[in-house]
Amino acid sequence: MIKVANLQKSYGDFQALRGISFEVPRGQIVGFLGPNGAGKTTTMKILTCFMSPTAGSVTVDGHDVYDNPVEVRKKIGYLPESTPLYSDMIVYDYLQYVAEMREIPKSRRHDRIATITRQCGATKFIGQEIGTLSKGQKQRVGLAQAMIHEPQILILDEPTSGLDPNQIVEIRTLIKEVGKNHTIILSTHNLPEVLQTCDRLLIIHQGNIVADGTPAELEASAAREARVLLQVAQPENSPMDQDAARHRLSRITHVHSVAVAPGAGKSIRFEIQSDIGTDVRPDIFNLAVDEGWTVVELRRDSLDLEGIFRKLTQAV
Repeated sequence: MIKVANLQKSYGDFQALRGISFEVPRGQIVGFLGPNGAGKTTTMKILTCFMSPTAGSVTVDGHDVYDNPVEVRKKIGYLPESTPLYSDMIVYDYLQYVAEMREIPKSRRHDRIATITRQCGATKFIGQEIGTLSKGQKQRVGLAQAMIHEPQILILDEPTSGLDPNQIVEIRTLIKEVGKNHTIILSTHNLPEVLQTCDRLLIIHQGNIVADGTPAELEASAAREARVLLQVAQPENSPMDQDAARHRLSRITHVHSVAVAPGAGKSIRFEIQSDIGTDVRPDIFNLAVDEGWTVVELRRDSLDLEGIFRKLTQAV
């Protein structure tokens, strides 16, 4: 349905996209996740023909976004982060205007507006001025304008930004319902949003795709990395030599990195990475006994999706 190959975008010397590639099959809801400035919105603008790439290619149902943007726009409905609404227009009049711009035959417009406002839960306020609507209601109108021409693909850029918790649940439910009959790319920096809504996650950081898979696949991948957390009480009379302790821990067989992290109170916390499939806790415990350390905590740790996201997007 959507094929992105070696997509690059530069603004002068700044590379917003560094050769990303991915494919989205028909009927999938994909979360495009990344921190602010990662390249999400740039990607969305290229997919929707609002911006040209510096290099690479994007095809939508076989149509190239650069060579055949008219056909691509027919296939795609786009809800940008700043919804393109006119506050002094009545909802119905606005959707009539959008339908005309989308070249929907005049004879079909009324029925199409009735159908799409019912689907998006906007029928109750179809006669109101847009400026009088709540943010959640405006998002429903924005989604209606994106879907009015019956596109196969929806691209939603931060669709729940600025909404209150109740509105977020309402829009999330609406997206899931719409996703039963559409291919959706949902761009956001909100991890709970994609976990509640999406079948698959693409994580982008500094213009690169750093992860691609279902939530279960990403968690399974993280579980293959063995990490042990050791918390040691700081002696009252003589502070622990943290560098020396880290060095001793790093000499344990199968350990390949040791980091010192802030502990609770006066304790010291070590994060110890070891080879896949190994359990170095017995050796760590024996070392602690030999060194006279008071162990407050010693446990294996696995990253959840929030930890995976932070790890992948905090790297330089």
